Amino acid sequence: MTDIRGRAWRLVNNKRNKHSDMGDFQPKFTKEKRWKMLYTRSHKITRASQLGIEYPQISRAVARRNALDEID
Repeated sequence: MTDIRGRAWRLVNNKRNKHSDMGDFQPKFTKEKRWKMLYTRSHKITRASQLGIEYPQISRAVARRNALDEID
């Protein structure tokens, strides 16, 4: 029993059928998720605000110094 339609054919056919009803075949642009792929400072600042990260990072020593200055 020779089956022309093997596992590879089924996998390709399943992928093809999943996207047939969507209509838009061009891939959507997604934002960079890897920090090192964000090149400019403005992009890093906006992405950091989305993630809830303080950017640029301030060292602990500088943070302590700033806290002491605020107290005085």
